[in-house]
Amino acid sequence: MLTLAGSVAPAMAQKVKSAAFNYLPEQGPDRYDMRVPRKTLALADGSGFVILAHQSAGGYAVERYDADLKKQWSTTIPVAPGESLEAFGRGPQQAWVVLHHKDESSQNLSVVSVNLQNGQKGATKTVMAAPASDRRPGVSISPDGTRLLAFRYFTREQQVKSIAATLFDQNLMQLQEKAYDFRDQGDFFSPAVHVANDGTQYVTMVSDRMKKLTVRRYPAGASTEIKVLGVPVGGTFGGKAVTIRDAKFTVLSDGSLYAAALCADYQTGEYYSLKVVKYDFSGSGDMKFSPEVRFTPAYLAEIAKTTGLDVKRLDDIYLGDLLLTPEKQLVVIAERYFEEDGSESPVHARELHVFGYNEYGQPNWNSIIAKDQKAPAVDGYTGIGFRAAVFGNKVQVVTLETINKKSDLYLRNINAQTGVVSPAERLKLNVADDQQLAYVKDFTTWLGEKTIIGVSRPSKKSAALQLEKIVVK
Repeated sequence: MLTLAGSVAPAMAQKVKSAAFNYLPEQGPDRYDMRVPRKTLALADGSGFVILAHQSAGGYAVERYDADLKKQWSTTIPVAPGESLEAFGRGPQQAWVVLHHKDESSQNLSVVSVNLQNGQKGATKTVMAAPASDRRPGVSISPDGTRLLAFRYFTREQQVKSIAATLFDQNLMQLQEKAYDFRDQGDFFSPAVHVANDGTQYVTMVSDRMKKLTVRRYPAGASTEIKVLGVPVGGTFGGKAVTIRDAKFTVLSDGSLYAAALCADYQTGEYYSLKVVKYDFSGSGDMKFSPEVRFTPAYLAEIAKTTGLDVKRLDDIYLGDLLLTPEKQLVVIAERYFEEDGSESPVHARELHVFGYNEYGQPNWNSIIAKDQKAPAVDGYTGIGFRAAVFGNKVQVVTLETINKKSDLYLRNINAQTGVVSPAERLKLNVADDQQLAYVKDFTTWLGEKTIIGVSRPSKKSAALQLEKIVVK
């Protein structure tokens, strides 16, 4: 909400309900895994949500809650030795838990469906199989949860040459099989596969020696027409060889596929610019390439002014979210993220870099949000960072921070038209500030603009996590 002075008014928040929550942190290499970063999914009608919680060494539980945190049902999903979690999704009628199994000779992906009304499990269905020596197969779930695409890779000397994919509907009935052939592509970075609500498939890749963003579109149904759209974002600029350091592709609410790329000086690793592309396959199948945002000395000075630190160069920045407002304004959020010294040392999540584009793809504004988060390595991917959601022309961002000696979840509102950021508003959960597990970002979601669901430990004296409902006034 804008005040007359043009700033964003701070929110007022209050925890209105809490419930005990059973959660066992992942063990082994999976504890660092971002394979399933969102484990709380709001129901489409706003009546509640489903959660996927790791509750024991032998399995997970899918649980449904109503909007007042009353548990409707709980269904156990056993996980056998050699199995790990691959994906979690929700459709209109069911939740999906996808498991990866591997033994000495083979590997496969299987799906357990859970009825949203009563929690009843369907028969486990194997959706993809491959030899154990192959690259790990994957799945993509459409944004509305009505399509699931399973795929496996065929490689030669570590280079992907083709992908075999099978498309399923929400009842896990097979709809079609497709093969993606990349033998004419030359060298490229490992492809990612996305499926849209109508079953259209997009294969995204970074190609041409880390300089080009390419998308191949495979239509749903019997059509064999393949559209390829690619745009170079790297190259030689002012004598500098610039390549893509980080890239993110996302199918957003208008059905178009967007890409963002952080480009860096190949020799020094110093970040050079942010580039954004909109791939629109409707009609003529055009691309909109936004003017780049350069990381100039003036941009570094802006970071220094916001953080109070002397910033000599830009690095350790990673793309987080691409968000689209109903008015087609795009908001790109990146985060500075680094380990102190090696994989077992503490992880730091620092300032957010936020960029706004108007409906024509022109960069409108950028904002720096200073934050100082630190977590043990075991919690680096789940305990810190941020969560964001769009409501109208406003982006809400939730972080775990200690501000004025108060450790808590904090909410900021970003005006997507102007980039004005509200002061951080404490959500008044009094999250524990110690070296134990205190907050699990994976479970943070919104039931609506005014209702946030989260999981945290309320104090150092408490050993148990709580599921919490916060209302923003």
